[in-house]
Amino acid sequence: MRRILPQYLLLALAWGSSFFLVYLSLGGLSPAQVVLARLVLGALALLLLCALTRQRLLRQLLAWDHLLVVGLFLCVLPFLLFAWAQQWLPSSVASILNATTPLMTTLVTLVALRAERPNAAMLGGLRIGFAGVALVLAPWQGGGGTHPGAALAWLAGTASYWIGMVYLRRFVSPLGLRPLPTAAVQVSLAATLVLVLSPVLARGPVSLTANVILSALALGVLGTGLAYAWNAAIVASWGATAASTVTYAAPLVGVALGVLVLREPLGWHQPLGALVVIAGILVSQGRTPHPRRTGASPGHPGNAPRPPPATRRWARGRQH
Repeated sequence: MRRILPQYLLLALAWGSSFFLVYLSLGGLSPAQVVLARLVLGALALLLLCALTRQRLLRQLLAWDHLLVVGLFLCVLPFLLFAWAQQWLPSSVASILNATTPLMTTLVTLVALRAERPNAAMLGGLRIGFAGVALVLAPWQGGGGTHPGAALAWLAGTASYWIGMVYLRRFVSPLGLRPLPTAAVQVSLAATLVLVLSPVLARGPVSLTANVILSALALGVLGTGLAYAWNAAIVASWGATAASTVTYAAPLVGVALGVLVLREPLGWHQPLGALVVIAGILVSQGRTPHPRRTGASPGHPGNAPRPPPATRRWARGRQH
């Protein structure tokens, strides 16, 4: 407990501050350049951790093929969409919208995995959660000053996460791979893909101030590298359910940094919308309080099939 709690707090800080760090990095880099720096630095950090812990990289060629697809949907596409969106989206609003990731999990899973039929809790949670998104965006105020294209790009990024998670569950989890080497390969392949495309994507002037350099380093090493290792340790010690609560802690960090440091405005509807989003997540995942029963009914969460251990380890993986 004493060893894991600091890692939990560091993980919430790393993922919650990623929106703030992207905002600072955009002061001297283009969105694609931010993503390139983030992935390269994150890959180097993970490869160094593998070397220090003497964990060999994966040898299965099939795993590398699948992780290239996973890296595209869990790293390249969402990071590009998020960085582009943050040119217009306040970091505090971005941190709230990022909390919709578990809702996208449910939505994409229901569409892609036919074996998992929707129940009343899932559908009700989705309605509640997306009502919370509407509150955050404040359409009665013309979007509350939020660029509509940026908001859509952010939501597309969260959907990309969970397309990647569905692919991970169907093709990678059955291989029973170790978390740290898997993360190292995934991020390294994503970094290689962006490097190959950088002559097209990452063109443009670069202004390397101290703030930009330090922000990019923290975003890559902490938010994209060490965060994977911390998350794996927390899941192994506390379990996926307890570890997933960092999803609710991270937006608090993001909102606090945006409002207190960047002086971003925060309307009454944004924190209220965040609470509604979290309520929708809890309902959709069957975590709301319910009376004890002697036997589980057909719609009771206790009857839901549990994913294999490898899936549970990764289902709460990188969301930022």
